[in-house]
Amino acid sequence: MRLAFKCGMVVLLTLAILIPLQMIRGTIHERQQYREQAIRDVGASFGGRQLLAGPVLVVPYEERVVDVTTDDQGQEHRSVRRKTGQWTYYPDTLAIDGTLRPDVRRRGLHQVRVYQWAGQAKAHFDVTMPVAENGVQRSLGRPWLSLGVADVGGLAGTPRLQVNGKLRKVEQGLGHADGTGVHALLEVPEDGQRLQLEVVAELQLRGTETFAMLPLGTSNDLRVQSSWAHPKFEGKSPEQDVNSKGFRARWQVASVSTNAQRQYPQVMSVGATPSDAVSVSLLDPVNPYVQADRASKYGLLFVLLTFVGFFMFELIKQVRVHPIQYLLVGMAIAIFFLLLVSLSEHIAFGLSYLLATCACIGLIGVYLAAVLRSGLRGFGFAAMLGLLYAALYGLLLSEDNALVMGSGLLFAILSTLMLATRKVDWYQLSGRPEGTTP
Repeated sequence: MRLAFKCGMVVLLTLAILIPLQMIRGTIHERQQYREQAIRDVGASFGGRQLLAGPVLVVPYEERVVDVTTDDQGQEHRSVRRKTGQWTYYPDTLAIDGTLRPDVRRRGLHQVRVYQWAGQAKAHFDVTMPVAENGVQRSLGRPWLSLGVADVGGLAGTPRLQVNGKLRKVEQGLGHADGTGVHALLEVPEDGQRLQLEVVAELQLRGTETFAMLPLGTSNDLRVQSSWAHPKFEGKSPEQDVNSKGFRARWQVASVSTNAQRQYPQVMSVGATPSDAVSVSLLDPVNPYVQADRASKYGLLFVLLTFVGFFMFELIKQVRVHPIQYLLVGMAIAIFFLLLVSLSEHIAFGLSYLLATCACIGLIGVYLAAVLRSGLRGFGFAAMLGLLYAALYGLLLSEDNALVMGSGLLFAILSTLMLATRKVDWYQLSGRPEGTTP
């Protein structure tokens, strides 16, 4: 009965520790939301996540169709139907190249990664205006070249746009939709006229954390480079060279492999990043909230292992440990994660981890030396926890290998417990002779 009671007590206390652990995880998530708000605040004043799309050629037109009908008396009646619309032409080739210059803005406790992109977009168009069908009168309006920019508030100065070597006046707005961007008007063409345009757009964009490009051309060559050493690429995988001095990335994309042209009108009107865009994000190499959240997922395991160690020590060495003492040690382990996230908001994550570990292990070691009536025993438990915290830090640093390292750690712990208790007579510890039934 005593063994069963102890087992039940350990299970109940472990479940009870879930409450403060979940509260701490809730605090971590709340701090993450504060950081997201800081990013939005910085983006509102400096420039948000940027998306560059275009240039795109748009030609408006109006058609008049005369319908002739005959009534019952044989008289003809004429009516005119008017239709307005626009043709959208995407470049045959599109080349975008530029440099991201990273920087940091602070908002309260939070550091937000920002950048300034300076570059150019070159596009080649070779299109022929459709010829009106018989019976259709068509008049063409002034076409324009539009360049989509997700947050025009991030434009540094006025973009320069040249068409066949001639500088064009740049105006705000896409010109043909409610999206964000700039455009430049061209001369009115004629039916059947062939337009061959060499377009060069030079601009500087300020943005926050992420820079994206939309491959709208039939053939696309998109490049970006920066001195930031921790990029995250999204969309199609680029040719990349990443080292401690920065990165270079290049995407060569054909239109047959994307739906970017179909996504363009809707995307620029709602401000979302399309699925076929290619982008790079300036990652914080050690995001304290992400790391602390990952660490807190192992909190229950730490508590359980500590309680199991108490349980085994109590049964084998016949040293009684009160449930309140179990609970206090569990709370000390749980508070480690709160210390970790609070310290990491002010100092480096590695140093925060070390200080929080030393504080909690030191407290637990001193407390257990009195509880277990031996300084050596208290030091032994503290050393065991120190190894666990060191292993956890290794898991946090090796995100790609976290699963195999975590499973290996659990196997090693289980093996140690099984080998340490392989000669234990559980029947004797439970107070019943071996071979009897309850």
